[in-house]
Amino acid sequence: MFRKASGFIFVFLSVAAFSAVAADWQALPEQAPAPADNPTTPEKVELGRMLYLDPRFSSTGTVSCNSCHNVMLGGEDNRPVSMGVHGKTGGRSSPTVWNSAFNSSQFWDGRAATLEDQAKGPVVNPIEMGMSELEEAMDRVRDIPGYRPYFEAAFGTDNPMTVDNAAKAVAAYERTLITPGSAYDRYVNGDKEAMTEQQVRGMNTFASLGCVACHSGAAFNGPAMSPGSGFFARFPTFTDNDYVKQYDFTSDEGRMAVTTNAADKHMWKVPTLRNIALTAPYFHNGSVKTLDEAVRVMAKVQLNQDLSDAQTADLVAFLMVLTGEFPQQTMPQLPPTPGRSIVH
Repeated sequence: MFRKASGFIFVFLSVAAFSAVAADWQALPEQAPAPADNPTTPEKVELGRMLYLDPRFSSTGTVSCNSCHNVMLGGEDNRPVSMGVHGKTGGRSSPTVWNSAFNSSQFWDGRAATLEDQAKGPVVNPIEMGMSELEEAMDRVRDIPGYRPYFEAAFGTDNPMTVDNAAKAVAAYERTLITPGSAYDRYVNGDKEAMTEQQVRGMNTFASLGCVACHSGAAFNGPAMSPGSGFFARFPTFTDNDYVKQYDFTSDEGRMAVTTNAADKHMWKVPTLRNIALTAPYFHNGSVKTLDEAVRVMAKVQLNQDLSDAQTADLVAFLMVLTGEFPQQTMPQLPPTPGRSIVH
């Protein structure tokens, strides 16, 4: 989230139009890091892809991970708030799954430390997938004979069909969902023709305003953190403006709902800006429909700055070049249950 920079020194180069402000600009890595207890393997990725796309593990048999985090789109569903079982909707917008491997924690409130932890949450959320217990959902998986060979290939033959292994497989798949190779990445890697004059000007404005105080690093979601630490920022910071009421930014208490610590009220995980052009509507409640409005809102509620039309256009132009190259997604053939249904 945009916030006044502290401890940052920005030096403009003499030719501002085609020279980026001296800041810690980083290209996105070609591969995502994996924890020592869950190294990424092709077998896990294939199993994880199947589980991610299979809706039969929701109570109604209608909602999969992909329903809200659509890998055929920008990694979410372009809805203000997502729809789960029985048409229920929650109060928060789905974060993108693309590049989620680079998040310092998962969910808007950071309540999951890892992708493995996150994979378990929606299954038993009464609004999302609606299963009463994780083991109940896993029983659905075990009831499909065709899944066993995939679990054995990924985890061996000694009791492979467990909740933890299913979560590990989904996490392994999600770690392949990264989008390097954007025009910004090419620019940072030395191709000074990759970005236009306006885009570089927007990049300079992004740094000089102080946006990089929060949206730093390769994924524009904060500095590298130890696993599970989480990088959070207060939103909104400045509340004496019309945007806060107009977009209902303060009714959700944010991380405080998890920690019950008053200091965490309205604290949120800093989201990635990668592919942000594809993930409207914006903010934790999906209340802002367009990117240019989101830029103006962030400047006001986080920096107390009123942007000119030119500044807004330049910032939007820069954010547009954070859209990367998407690895092709192939729909798997899911193991069937011939002649019967496992959804009751």
